[in-house]
Amino acid sequence: FIIPVAKEISKDPDAKGIVLGGSGQGEAICANRFKNVRAIEYYAPSRGEVSIIKDSRSHNDSNILSLGARFLSEDEVKSAVKDWLETPFSGDERHMRRIAKIDNHE
Repeated sequence: FIIPVAKEISKDPDAKGIVLGGSGQGEAICANRFKNVRAIEYYAPSRGEVSIIKDSRSHNDSNILSLGARFLSEDEVKSAVKDWLETPFSGDERHMRRIAKIDNHE
């Protein structure tokens, strides 16, 4: 299921995808092999915070969220997905430069 999602995001980097796995790590690694994909893994809340989720969107314009199902409750998953989908990319110059460096390396 990861490859079809990553292929679609690769074609349209403005699209978003969500994938599930045991830890989310292998899924994120697989997805990140595709051009234009910026997948992040999420498997444990940070002491009640989900700022890592928001930062992944606002700072890195992540476009695939890989969730570690073995480590998250249903409520934690719902909260993470909501925050990830609702957080826009900031468009700050420093973040755009970072993404451009990654894209130029591919």
